[in-house]
Amino acid sequence: MENEIFLLKMGEIVLKGLNRRRFEDRLMANVTRRLHPYGRFRVYARQSTVYVEPMNGECDLDRAWEALKKVFGIVAMSRARGCAKEPDAFVEAAQAYLNDQLLAARSFKVESKRADKSFPMTSIQLSQYVGSRLHQLYPHLTVDVHNPELTVRLEVRDFSGYVHAAPEPGPGGLPVGVGGKAVALLSGGIDSPVACYMMAKRGVALEMVHFFSYPYTSNEAKDKVLELATLLAPYCGRVTVHIVPFTHIQEELRRSCPEPYFTLAMRRFMMRIAEMVANDVGAQALVTGESLGQVASQTMGAIACTEAAVQMPVFRPVVGMDKEEIISIARKIGTFETSILPYEDCCTVFTPRHPRTNPKPEELDEIEQGYDFAGLCQAAFDGIEQVRIRARS
Repeated sequence: MENEIFLLKMGEIVLKGLNRRRFEDRLMANVTRRLHPYGRFRVYARQSTVYVEPMNGECDLDRAWEALKKVFGIVAMSRARGCAKEPDAFVEAAQAYLNDQLLAARSFKVESKRADKSFPMTSIQLSQYVGSRLHQLYPHLTVDVHNPELTVRLEVRDFSGYVHAAPEPGPGGLPVGVGGKAVALLSGGIDSPVACYMMAKRGVALEMVHFFSYPYTSNEAKDKVLELATLLAPYCGRVTVHIVPFTHIQEELRRSCPEPYFTLAMRRFMMRIAEMVANDVGAQALVTGESLGQVASQTMGAIACTEAAVQMPVFRPVVGMDKEEIISIARKIGTFETSILPYEDCCTVFTPRHPRTNPKPEELDEIEQGYDFAGLCQAAFDGIEQVRIRARS
């Protein structure tokens, strides 16, 4: 539509003080990258708002709009009509842009925001003027300032005036990239994709590690994980999945590790290899989808044992959630249906019948004395396959 523009309102970025410009620049870069498949757009920021302006009529505005709903750092989004900063221009723009909504509604009100203080009318005066004119043009409407069916919103800003209806909520959070980089352990389950989403929402750029144990796990299981990474890419940005060959380590553990400790010893190997990847890519932390008490390997004692194997901080964003809360987020971000596909991951291979639920780190240290874990980890690291993932356009 002619003169249509997107107004993206920033959230907590506005509280960042002297660092605010860095956050704004990152948000605009992320917005620009996500819009690239949908045409040429001008992206700029003023007064706590990012403006997205199509450069020509070839832009796919509807698909661009949907893509922006997954860009963290935006708290509210409006599709608006630009106009001159004159009272009658606001009336004409409202009539042209919101005509269908004005015809369908039974009650309305006008709200104005005057960011440009040089504009000669106050916000109340502008609302009264435009509201009166619209009431004349649409006599079936009644004015209801408390609970209207339609609120016509006017904004007087530096460059132009804007007219729009109700804004949509944005994804919130911080722009991906401002919170550093971490390596996330991505299984084929429900929890780890949600953990990735939640860390990306706090501005963390992610690399992902998946442990693959062919032939105990199938190529379909690997494809499932790559599909999960693809579903996460609109939120996380471009990511690389590091697929670690894990069969040899699992077979070594199966051969000689006491069965109750098998899962814990396996997870300690995973953490060490993930830390090697993190050091290689310049990441500062690890991310897991552990939820306290959900399974035997996620008791407080078990978590302490696995974390003791590495030096890096380990973030567990879903640690205090129950399964229904995690599933609710998985459904919202679109990963749930893929996560429940019936392809086993390596965490379910050789599951002990009676796992140790209250282990001590020194118990695992003693068990590991019989392994060349440095050599095993290095061999797995050397065999990593890297798959680069981009968001689907």
